[in-house]
Amino acid sequence: MSWNRGIRQTHRWLSVAFTVAVIANIVVMGQEAPPVWVAYLALPPLLLLLLTGLYLFVLPYRSPARGGARHSD
Repeated sequence: MSWNRGIRQTHRWLSVAFTVAVIANIVVMGQEAPPVWVAYLALPPLLLLLLTGLYLFVLPYRSPARGGARHSD
């Protein structure tokens, strides 16, 4: 498995973890006295999603010889 494919797969699984954390947050916040830590449950996957998403966003611009964006000046 190549490095880029691994990052892409990690990004996909992080999106699943983030979605589950947000759903858990919504369910628990409906209780009378929700624990405080539940509000922060979605932040670690969100931070990792940001990092992997930025990497995947920049990837086509890093190597124009591999089919990335071409600029005509």
